[in-house]
Amino acid sequence: MIEVGVVGGTGYTGKELLRLITKHPKFELSFATSRGSEETKISQIHPNLSGFIDDEFISPSSDLDADLVFTAVPHTKGMEYIPKIREKGIKAIDLSADYRLSVEAFEEYYSTKHTDPGREAVYGLTEYNREEIEKADFVANPGCFPTGALLSVLPLLDSDFDLDYFLFDSKTGVSGAGAKPTQTTHYPNVNDEVSAYNLVSHRHNAEIKKILEQHNLPDFGFTPHIIPMVRGIETTAHLITKQKFKIDELFELYSSFYNNSSFVRIKKQEPKIKSVRGTNYVDLGGFGIEDSRTVILSTIDNLVKGAAGQAIQNANLMFDLDEELGLKEPGLSP
Repeated sequence: MIEVGVVGGTGYTGKELLRLITKHPKFELSFATSRGSEETKISQIHPNLSGFIDDEFISPSSDLDADLVFTAVPHTKGMEYIPKIREKGIKAIDLSADYRLSVEAFEEYYSTKHTDPGREAVYGLTEYNREEIEKADFVANPGCFPTGALLSVLPLLDSDFDLDYFLFDSKTGVSGAGAKPTQTTHYPNVNDEVSAYNLVSHRHNAEIKKILEQHNLPDFGFTPHIIPMVRGIETTAHLITKQKFKIDELFELYSSFYNNSSFVRIKKQEPKIKSVRGTNYVDLGGFGIEDSRTVILSTIDNLVKGAAGQAIQNANLMFDLDEELGLKEPGLSP
C-alpha cells in the first residue's frame, strides 16, 4: 500500500481527500493534521467518515512521514509546509495556490511575499499536463474555476481556428468559499440570490492567463458568481472567432482531443451539475453557435474535479497507477 498524508484535514477539501482516500484500493492514510483539532477523532469532526477512519488528527508540527502528502491548506500557507515535506524526499501535491504561478504573479495576486521562491511544481491540470505529472515528485493542483474554464477550451489551444476573445462566466456553489462561515455564505444572504464578485480581478485570472499565454491566445474575461447551491461549478465559455464554427466539426474536435481522457464526457446537449456532483468528471457540451460567437458549457464538482478528486487523479499518475483508480463512480443525482 502507498502511505499518504493530508495536511489540513478539517476544511472541505481536506474532508473530501479523506473520503476519497478511504475507498482507494492502493492508498492508506498515514496521518491527517489539524491546527485546532489535534487529538480529536477525525470521525468526530467529519461524521460522514464514521466507521471508515478511526484515527485522530495530529498537529502539523509533528514529524510527518508518508510516501505522498497532500497539503490542503489555505492560500499562502502551502509554502509553510512544502519545504519540510520535500526536504524529506516525500512526494507532494499542494492544493493551495502557492506554487501554481510564477513568483511575481503570486505576489501580485495574493499580496504576500513568497517564502519558497526557488521551488518549481508541475501544474496539475491532468488532461493538459498528464505526461509531466507522471514524471513529477511535486505537483501544484489547479484551482476550481481554472479547471472548469480551461477544460472548456483546451481543444482549441493549438487548433487552426482564428480566435479573437474568450469570456468565461462561472457559477459556483457556496462550498467553494470554504468551511468557515462568512457574510457572503450566510444562508439568508446566499439563498434566493445570485452574487457576482471580483468582477474583473479574481485571483484565478492569473492561472487562466498563464496557460492561454503559453499558446499565444487572445485576451479573455472571467467573472464568477455564487449561487444557492452547495457543490458544483457551471462555466459558460463564450468564444469569439473570425469564422463561424459548425457544430459537428466542433463536436468532433472535442471528442477527438479528449478521446483518451476518461473523466471528460462530451455531450451535444447542455451538461448539468447534478450529473457530475460527487464525481471527478467534467461534462462539456451545449455547443451553441451564433455568427462569430460559440458557446460551450462545462460542469464540474468543485470539491472533486476542482480539488480533491483531481489531486487523487494526479497522485495515481505519480505512482504509475491507472488514473481512474478510486475515482470511477456515477454522479449523485438527484
